[in-house]
Amino acid sequence: MEFGLILTIFLIGFAGSYISGMLGIGGSIIKYPMLLYIPPLIGFTAFTAHEVSGISAVQVFFATLGGVWAYRKGGYLNRSLILYMGVSILIGSFVGGYGSRFMPEDGINIVYGILALTASVMMFVPKKGIDEIPFEQVSFSKWLAFALALIVGVGAGIVGAAGAFLLVPIMLVVLKIPTRMTIASSLAITLISSIGATVGKVTTGQVDYTAAGIMVIASLIAAPLGAKAGKSINTKVLQAILAVLIAVTTIKIWMDII
Repeated sequence: MEFGLILTIFLIGFAGSYISGMLGIGGSIIKYPMLLYIPPLIGFTAFTAHEVSGISAVQVFFATLGGVWAYRKGGYLNRSLILYMGVSILIGSFVGGYGSRFMPEDGINIVYGILALTASVMMFVPKKGIDEIPFEQVSFSKWLAFALALIVGVGAGIVGAAGAFLLVPIMLVVLKIPTRMTIASSLAITLISSIGATVGKVTTGQVDYTAAGIMVIASLIAAPLGAKAGKSINTKVLQAILAVLIAVTTIKIWMDII
């Protein structure tokens, strides 16, 4: 592999993982289109959609692991929420990850576009008052959380994502979880989800291990740095950054599909 391509992959992984730690997402919403479009744009051989989804699946595991480690103290992690949504999304992501081998590349991109569009719409729904709820008083419907996470897991497993870019809006808008608890808990749920997606991609031969290894190194460096930054940024600003990020990516994906 050429040095220029190695550097490009590392920078993509670093940028995506920093944002991952800061916003509580796995980072595939950023890294998927970047890995798909940037290498050929600067003269390198393009990765296929299957390769990109496989690399993303492996990388997300390590990015979220670094983020969870940074949030392990301070009461940010809601264990009940992590248990119900984590188990459910693990099942769904394995099914989606394994089943993706039977889909054409255009089909994978369309699934990604639909997930991103749904997340984008939800992020612009008003979320008044959720950050005024003390962490110890947070409550939610456990079975609703389980069902929604299962649906997200299947779709996310197909594209090699862990689904946090859709989990975060669901936790904020539907389950009414405070922003910082959402960010920390979604990283833990995404960590669990990425196990299913990663196993599905590895067992079906969809992973470029050299590229994935470079992304993993970048993730372990950048994700904790992003998590540290996220703790000090105003929650409204965090929500706005995530909303804009998802919206821009959604527009780009659908422009290419159409």
